[in-house]
Amino acid sequence: MPPKSILCALFFFTAFCLPSPAQTISGKEKSPAPTAVDSSPAKAGSVESRVEQYLRNLYAWGPTFEVQVGPSKPSPIPDLLEVPVTVSTGGQSDTAVVYVSKTGNYLLRGELANMSVDPFADVRSKLHVGGSPSMGPEDAKITLIEFGDLECPSCRQLDLVLRELLPRHPEVRLVFKHYPLTNIHPWAMTAAIASQCAYHQSTAAFWKFHDAIYDAQDVISPSNVWDKMLDLANQQGLNAQTFRACMTDPETANQVKETIEEGHALTVTATPTTFVNGRRVVGPDRSLIEQFIGFK
Repeated sequence: MPPKSILCALFFFTAFCLPSPAQTISGKEKSPAPTAVDSSPAKAGSVESRVEQYLRNLYAWGPTFEVQVGPSKPSPIPDLLEVPVTVSTGGQSDTAVVYVSKTGNYLLRGELANMSVDPFADVRSKLHVGGSPSMGPEDAKITLIEFGDLECPSCRQLDLVLRELLPRHPEVRLVFKHYPLTNIHPWAMTAAIASQCAYHQSTAAFWKFHDAIYDAQDVISPSNVWDKMLDLANQQGLNAQTFRACMTDPETANQVKETIEEGHALTVTATPTTFVNGRRVVGPDRSLIEQFIGFK
């Protein structure tokens, strides 16, 4: 991985500049593939060529950095072009959009926001409660949808926060989406499958199982995870035969993979990531969650 000081200077590599409490995707497991761009070299003197030269100079992107720019297209603002940029190095890549004057003289970094529409409408359209475990009123005005990893220490911190916070906010609905980061958490997928099997028996069983995994997180390992999941199922009074059959059923793993795909569609790159009525919170940030819950 390139030095973090370099990555954090890049507005592209957002996944690697998150606060340390969040668990981020790294190594071979990458964030969702960026929108494809034309990989052919930018024509000399073109807007794309000028953007590449400028960014390489700005961020000191040497030969080890592969930069793909364009194709440009008109933006919602007259006289500004929308130009996608993808930068790759060390087996990792990320993408962003910059805005460039048609003359090629000015470049604007940042997010272009249409203030005439709901800024969270697009995010909410990709968030689906579906068949995911939840607690709280179904008609709640405030919904927290958490993408979590049962092996993630930061997710355990968030769980402890929510255990104390949610009883004081009975008007809030919590929805849990499995998002195991399997390349850094080797037993996370097994735990996700096991908790999904608990959910198949009852919603209440899921939440007890979910909390029990976090409480036992320090004693679970890749070598004992299967036995630990069976032990927890017995402790929770689940039907052992049904639970075992569910654990080995490929459909259960597919259900976990479906929520992972939901997270990909929302560019979730760290756990926990929670959406409070569409507002994104990365990490166990109690103050920000309370702020979003209290916003009317």
